[in-house]
Amino acid sequence: MANVLRHLPELEGMELGYIQGLMKNMDEDQASLFAQVYRARRKDAQMILILTLIGFFGFAGLHRFILGQVGLGILYILTFGLCFIGTIVDLVNYKSLAYEFNIKVAHETMNMLNANYPGEAMNTTV
Repeated sequence: MANVLRHLPELEGMELGYIQGLMKNMDEDQASLFAQVYRARRKDAQMILILTLIGFFGFAGLHRFILGQVGLGILYILTFGLCFIGTIVDLVNYKSLAYEFNIKVAHETMNMLNANYPGEAMNTTV
């Protein structure tokens, strides 16, 4: 069983618990590889907050582009953050936006590692 905090000390809260569930049956090498890929692709909630604040005071929708939601990003640009209401809602929910993105990234990372190393099947259940 891999120690999540040793591989990903920056995780906290719900994300920590979720990733711990994904990594529970990994050995140290698998956990290290997963942590490297996941760390490179995940988004920090504080970065999403900063980008949302920039959207509130200037360029709306930047955080949506970073989260891979290009359609919503364009909509936010064209409607000034849905008349600032969408941006305000995103300011309140920035942690859940980052969490949802990071969970999707964790599953993509697990699938990618399972496809590349089929003989060393990693646990994908939580």
